[in-house]
Amino acid sequence: MALSIFAPVSIGNVSVGFDTLGLAITPIDGTLLGDVVSIKSAKTSSLKLSGQYVDKLPENPQDNIVWQCLLAFERVLSNLEIEIKPVVLTLDKKLPVGSGLGSSACSVVATLVALNKFYNEPLKEKELLRVMGQIEGKYSGSVHYDNVAPSFLGGLQLMLPAEQICQSLPVFEDCYWVMAYPDIVVSTKMAREILPPSFDKQVTINFGQNLAGFVDASHRKDKALAFALLKDVIAEPYRHSLLPDFLPVRHQLIMQGSLAVGISGSGPTIFSVCDNLDIAEQNKAYMQEHYLQSKHGFVHICKPDMIGAREIKTS
Repeated sequence: MALSIFAPVSIGNVSVGFDTLGLAITPIDGTLLGDVVSIKSAKTSSLKLSGQYVDKLPENPQDNIVWQCLLAFERVLSNLEIEIKPVVLTLDKKLPVGSGLGSSACSVVATLVALNKFYNEPLKEKELLRVMGQIEGKYSGSVHYDNVAPSFLGGLQLMLPAEQICQSLPVFEDCYWVMAYPDIVVSTKMAREILPPSFDKQVTINFGQNLAGFVDASHRKDKALAFALLKDVIAEPYRHSLLPDFLPVRHQLIMQGSLAVGISGSGPTIFSVCDNLDIAEQNKAYMQEHYLQSKHGFVHICKPDMIGAREIKTS
C-alpha cells in the first residue's frame, strides 16, 4: 500500500519580507491546493505523473524535480550507510507550474517527507529542511526557504541565517487570504532579472522598518499596524508590470475593504487579506471577473495552513 504525502501551497515574500517570509495556506472549502506524492516499494525505481497540471511538467520524468529529490535523498542514505530500496513515486500535480505559489517547493517537500517516512525518518526536521532548500535552490537559482519552510512546517515562517533556518510567527486567525491565479506564466528567473542589481539606501531602510514592524505587530496582535506595514518596497514596484492590470485591481480590492494586497512570490498569483468573509467573497468575485485571463485561472478563499506537509489517504 502506498504512503501519500500532501504539501500545501505557500505565499513567498508575503510582500513585506522579500526572501524572508513565507505563509502556508489552504482553501476554506477543503480543496487540496498543492502536490501529493505517493511512494511504495517496487522492483526498480520509477516515477509516475498524474494530476490536473501534469501536461505542464517535463516530458521525461527523470527531468522532474521529484526524480532529482529521489537521487539527492539516496545520496544522503549512502552517506548514512543505509541500504537503498527501489521505489515507485507518483506525483499528483494539483498546482500549476510558475504560479507564484511555490509549485516546485510543494513537489520537493511532499517527495522528501514521503521518502523520509518510507525509510523510518533517518533525517530530523532541520536536516530534512536543509536538503529541501538545497534542491529548491538548484531550480530557482539560489537557496532560499520562504516556500519550502512553510509548506513543510505550516504557518507563517520567518527565515533566519545560519543554523536556525526559520522561526514560526503568530498569524491572525480571523483573516482570510484570497488567492487569484490568472493563468499566465511568470518564471522565477524572469521575475528576478527584472529587479535592479542594487537598491537605494532609503529603500533598504524602509524594507527593514516594515519587516521589523510587521513581526513586532504580529506578536502583539496589532492587526491594523501589521497589515498597514504589509508593503513590498523591493520587488512589487518592478514586478507589477509583469501582471495583468495589477495596480487598478489592487486599488479596487482596497476600496472593497481589503486590509492588504500583494504579489504571491514572484507572481502571477496575487493575494488579498480580509478579516471579513463577506469582503473576501466580494474580492473573490471581483478577481474572477477582472484578474483571471482564462477559464483555467482560479480564485480561492484561504486560511493559514498551520499543519504543513502531512500524510493523507488516497483512493
